[in-house]
Amino acid sequence: MTSANGQEKKGFCIWFTGLSGSGKTTTAIELKRLLEAHGRVVTLLDGDVIRTNLSQGLGFSREDRDINIHRIGFVANEVVRHGGAVICAAISPYRKTRERVREMVGDGFVEVFVNTPLAVCEERDVKGLYAQARRGELKAFTGIDDPYEPPENAEIEIDTVRLNATSNAHKIVEWLRDGNFLKMESKITPRGYCE
Repeated sequence: MTSANGQEKKGFCIWFTGLSGSGKTTTAIELKRLLEAHGRVVTLLDGDVIRTNLSQGLGFSREDRDINIHRIGFVANEVVRHGGAVICAAISPYRKTRERVREMVGDGFVEVFVNTPLAVCEERDVKGLYAQARRGELKAFTGIDDPYEPPENAEIEIDTVRLNATSNAHKIVEWLRDGNFLKMESKITPRGYCE
């Protein structure tokens, strides 16, 4: 895809994966802001929003989780195929399912592992979901009685305990620049704020 100034734009998908409460959505929102400051139009697909709209009615069995992730992956692939930038923030707990999405999207797939310890995620849980799962009130909750399979070869790994969302988003932007996914001049000041 070529922009009005003749600059080629490569489509890409930033796929955040990590436990509930790990910081996926917070970082994704900040990354969206930074990418837009680079002149990119960005689609943000958040796991909770998708479940409410695109995947309403699906449960939390392995099959239903896989269907949900496949749907997100399908939409992401369409955006990338047309030269767009898409950010997906979904727990996506199963490695094999994420790999299927990687195959679907192709070279533009960038997996970001939000490597936040379970104990920290539980401390951050404003909805009390972990507590409900610990009491047995929520079944098949990822990280408690359903597994989370961390990536083995994620392109990027971020730390939301020692670093804030802005720092992590800048790390991803630098990776995209190095991979020639971002070529436009930034409107970001050194402090990380838009001009």
